[in-house]
Amino acid sequence: MTTSLIITTYNRPDALELVLESTMQQKRLPDEIVIADDGSDKRTGVLIEKLALQSKVPLLHVWQPDEAFRAAMARNRAVAMTKSEYTIMIDGDMVLHPNFIQDHLDAAEKGTFLQGGRVLLSQTKTDEVLKSHDTTFPLFTKGIENRKNALYSTFLSRLFSQKKDSLGGIKTCNFSLFREDILAVNGFDNGFVGWGREDSEFAVRLLNCGVQRKNIKFSALAYHLFHPEDSRKTLPENDRRLQRSINEKRIWCEDGIDKFL
Repeated sequence: MTTSLIITTYNRPDALELVLESTMQQKRLPDEIVIADDGSDKRTGVLIEKLALQSKVPLLHVWQPDEAFRAAMARNRAVAMTKSEYTIMIDGDMVLHPNFIQDHLDAAEKGTFLQGGRVLLSQTKTDEVLKSHDTTFPLFTKGIENRKNALYSTFLSRLFSQKKDSLGGIKTCNFSLFREDILAVNGFDNGFVGWGREDSEFAVRLLNCGVQRKNIKFSALAYHLFHPEDSRKTLPENDRRLQRSINEKRIWCEDGIDKFL
C-alpha cells in the first residue's frame, strides 16, 4: 500500500529539519512527503530544496500566503498533490519514532481513521535536541513530560488500541486514513481561520460518513517539540463552526479540498 506523509509547518525550519531527519530514518519510508506550508518565509523553502536533493523519496513543498493561521487549507493543498492510497498527517514539530510509518500502516483499516498520541518534550529538552539532532528517546529520557505515552510495545498496542466515536483528543498532528475517505467528505473546511477545531470538525464529518475512529496506543510514537501556545482569540468562532457541523450532521463541506483538485 502506497502512503503519503503530510507535514504541516509555519516558520520553524529548525524543527522541520529535525522532523524530516526522523522521517528519513524510518524503517519503512513513505512513498512521498508533502510539506503543507502555511505561509513560511524563504528559510523553509531553502531547507526543503536542500533536503529534497538528499531524500530517497519525493519531497514536495506546497506553500500558501501568510494570511493568519490556515492549517486546514494548507493540508487540503498538500493532500491534493498526493498520489498514494494512504495518508498520514503530522505537524512540523513532531519527531518520529523509527517505526512510526510502519505502525500506522500495520493498524490501517478501510473505513477507519487512526488517532495517535504525542510525547511532550520540555522546553529544555527541546532546545537540547535542536542542537544535538539526536532523535532517539529512551523511555526514561530526562525531559519527557508524559512518560506513559513514551512506552513502545506492539503487544500493549494490540491490547489497548480501540475504536471509539467521541471527539475528545482529536489531533491531526498524528493522524492517518485512506485518501478516498478524505475525498468523501471534501477534506478539511478551508473556512477555518485561526487556531483550533478544524481537525475536530473534519473528524465529525468523517464519523457522520461512517468512517470509524481508532486510537493507537503504545505505538506510532511521535515526540512533540516544545513551543509557546498559539493565540486562542478565534476559538469561539471556530467552536461555533464545529457545533454547526455536529448539529446539522454534516458530511460534506462546501469550501474544501475540491478547490485544489
